[in-house]
Amino acid sequence: MVEIIILAMIFLFVGLRLWSVLGRRTGHEQPIAKPVEVQAPSATISRPTADVPPSPALAEPAIEPRATDGVRAIAAADSSFDVARFLEGAQAAYRMVLEAYWRGDVDELGRLADDGVRQAFAQAIEERRVAGHVLDNRLVAIERAVIERAALSGQMASVTVRFDADIAAVTRDADGEAIAGSLTDAIETHDVWTFSRHVRSDDPNWILVETDEAA
Repeated sequence: MVEIIILAMIFLFVGLRLWSVLGRRTGHEQPIAKPVEVQAPSATISRPTADVPPSPALAEPAIEPRATDGVRAIAAADSSFDVARFLEGAQAAYRMVLEAYWRGDVDELGRLADDGVRQAFAQAIEERRVAGHVLDNRLVAIERAVIERAALSGQMASVTVRFDADIAAVTRDADGEAIAGSLTDAIETHDVWTFSRHVRSDDPNWILVETDEAA
């Protein structure tokens, strides 16, 4: 009987100690982590969710020094602007615009670019059609994408991105015969594209407003 009472007292003591450790919160416990939502890169350049890095050094090599002030001005006007997310979207847009141009999809270009750029692409597509040429091109890789310039004029933000890419290019005639280029040898290309967006717009997408070859 005495042994049973002693065991009961031991169990009670242990139970009280466990409750004192596990049953109360002190305010210093680590919070329970929430699941992190992983999002695929946007097909167009969508509004990011974090601030620009506080130091230009942290932005290397994503931002050229001359673009830092402009990037900060855009971030001040739109606190959701984020360099990494922007460049992800810019690279996706670069691929989509090139592929739409190569296959002659003017409607898709109209969704991604402003009227001036779309008309320039449309004219080149029409000239290609009249000549009976078909482009069989492949974007092999985007080796580098860096913000070269950025500015905020009123509520309009503009960001210029340099793309260094490898493209395999073949031009075929109406019969499908290759008349120029090769799919086995990629060509280094260097483009400078400018994207624009009204920072107060409900539309998060940036629009391509200018294209050029890098100097």
